[in-house]
Amino acid sequence: MERPAIIVAKTDHERLLTMANGLIERKPELAEELIGELERARIVEDGAVPTGTVQMGSTLEYRTEGGAARHVTLVYPADADIASGRISILTPVGTALLGMAVGQTIDFTANDGRQHFLTIASVTPQLDAAE
Repeated sequence: MERPAIIVAKTDHERLLTMANGLIERKPELAEELIGELERARIVEDGAVPTGTVQMGSTLEYRTEGGAARHVTLVYPADADIASGRISILTPVGTALLGMAVGQTIDFTANDGRQHFLTIASVTPQLDAAE
């Protein structure tokens, strides 16, 4: 499957790239996946991200290939809490969600090695990314 076009805000892009580069030695597979997504992203000024695009702090609904819906918020690792739906950018699904827009579908490989597909159903404007 061809990767869909993604858009990332400049400040998030810079922060995520710094974080990924810091992980190269300890967790190269995580770092490489995130860097790959950041390299293919179209970077826009923070206030120019189109409505309905997943950014850090965004709350969204996505549907899996089986049709199950999930409501999550994309967060930095320190704020992650799977029980409350706060998904770290450093998880396979978190990395896959970054920059996606409503209606787009992407495939990703989960921690268990299985391939999955998800489609963005809705995106609520992002929270303050500093939270």
